[in-house]
Amino acid sequence: MHTDAAVLVELNQPLRLLPLDLPDLKPGQVLVDVAYSGVCHSQLHEVRGRRGPDRFLPHTLGHEGSGTVTAVGPGVAKVRPGDRVVLTWIKGEGADVPSVSYESVLGRVNSGALSTFMRRTVTCENRLVPVPAEMPLREAALLGCALPTGAGVVTNTANPPAGSALVVFGAGGIGLSAVMAARLHGVGTLIAVDVVEQKLADARRFGATHTVNACHCDPVAAILELTGGRGADFAVEAAGRRETMEAAFRCVRDKGGLCVLAGNLPHGEQISLNPFDLIRGKRIVGTWGGDTVSDRDLPRYARLFLDGKLPLTDLISREYPLSGVNAALDDLEGGRVARALIDMGA
Repeated sequence: MHTDAAVLVELNQPLRLLPLDLPDLKPGQVLVDVAYSGVCHSQLHEVRGRRGPDRFLPHTLGHEGSGTVTAVGPGVAKVRPGDRVVLTWIKGEGADVPSVSYESVLGRVNSGALSTFMRRTVTCENRLVPVPAEMPLREAALLGCALPTGAGVVTNTANPPAGSALVVFGAGGIGLSAVMAARLHGVGTLIAVDVVEQKLADARRFGATHTVNACHCDPVAAILELTGGRGADFAVEAAGRRETMEAAFRCVRDKGGLCVLAGNLPHGEQISLNPFDLIRGKRIVGTWGGDTVSDRDLPRYARLFLDGKLPLTDLISREYPLSGVNAALDDLEGGRVARALIDMGA
């Protein structure tokens, strides 16, 4: 048995599509036919060498997706063959098997506990969450990273009261997910900041009351004006840029304003803060996947989608075949997509 996979062989080079031999399942492992995989900035950073030296080359990629279980290893109780599942990097209940390897024409190809840039994948029990049979696998793929991170920052980390002021920096997949969740929380002033007009238009469709193009003005000054000089109660940074992280912190109010960092900086980059802002009561925290509890939160998000309360379909900008994975990464880097999906059936 084998699978086709997009493999990172060398940093700053296109991924190579290779056939890989599937290994036998170990205790706690699961074989999944992948239907869709999301494409995230984390993979872009890896491919472009922005994570620093990579001692695991060659290796597979992808950490959010959806599919159908086809086989389970000894001891697996959470899922069974035929189950429709979300594949997520966020650990949940069940066995944790941290790595797997495949054989190829290049020799051994490494993989972590989860890889989704492949048609069939061996993963482990705690990286899977079953979803209702009526949940479409196309939208279910977004529940692996984009939605739980963005919505989780709002719901689990910030938990804004109705009527509060919240700003989202970066209107990509994670940022737009935060906008959707903030709308469900009844946020009063919901501001999205980006440099791409199409993404700002998307943010307005998802519920932003105001948008700011950071190419045209100082976003901090614009946010202060929109909040009557007070500053935002909450800021979510989802762009993964030093200047947006610093601006997100500066724009929250004194005496309790909270800035939450969800984006990742390239290896070695750091941000600079004025410590007096901390003395004045501004707060800044990071988040690990939106503080998501996957077995609790992902089924709830699936139900919200099925009930028409989370417009996940509109979050998908474009679909690519597995052979188009490098084009998907280029489009993500160029700001031409909010969330791209790899369709394994295309």
